[in-house]
Amino acid sequence: MAWNTQQLADLADTTVKAVRYYHKIGLLEEPERSANGYYRRYGVPHLVRLLQIRRLSDLGIPLSDIERLGPASGDPEEVIDALDAELETRVTRLNRIRAELALIKQHRGSTYLPSEFASISPTFTESQRSLLMVYSTVLSDDSMQRFRDLLEHSSEVDDDFEQLPADADDAAIDQLAERILLQIRSTQETHPWSMDPVADAPGGRQHAAETMAEALVELYNHAQLRVLQRVNQLRQQSDPTPGSDNST
Repeated sequence: MAWNTQQLADLADTTVKAVRYYHKIGLLEEPERSANGYYRRYGVPHLVRLLQIRRLSDLGIPLSDIERLGPASGDPEEVIDALDAELETRVTRLNRIRAELALIKQHRGSTYLPSEFASISPTFTESQRSLLMVYSTVLSDDSMQRFRDLLEHSSEVDDDFEQLPADADDAAIDQLAERILLQIRSTQETHPWSMDPVADAPGGRQHAAETMAEALVELYNHAQLRVLQRVNQLRQQSDPTPGSDNST
């Protein structure tokens, strides 16, 4: 018995497109053409192999793993154990993702932020969300968790900074900078790690600091950036570098 491509696909309950793709990636051996050179003629071995591919695919085994099995496995139990271990890893990952999605749904949180921010992200501004997304690429998981703990207790100062208009006058900028400086000092007393959050950055301290600074420049308006600059000036004035000469 010999079949053309369409007949073979029908027997295996698949499509001609799928058969041709299996040929392309080497899963299914191509048959010889008929005498007229137009139709491929498939035999029982082709049908059996195609049914094997369909069966393994239905079990959730990726085509790349099916290719590794070949037409016949020398030790099916060993292969099955290996594939079962891989599937267990995937199932664990999928369960983790489902748990994260459930948490995000429960709190109506942002899908773009780490799931631990789900319960507090609805109160974030768009700038805060974007900033945290950037931070998550350069900071350690531990530092991100600590940031989350800080943000859970958002203050009036934080809200005022987020809402500061771009045309804020000098008096408003100076006043807000002084309030932020007080908050920074209080935070550093209770959370010493905040003095150097990039200390354990996976990609290095300098890279993390530069990336975070660039994000601030891009995400906040002119007045907000002036506030941050003023905060740095006030810190330098009140906290001179140890060992510096201030007598002149």
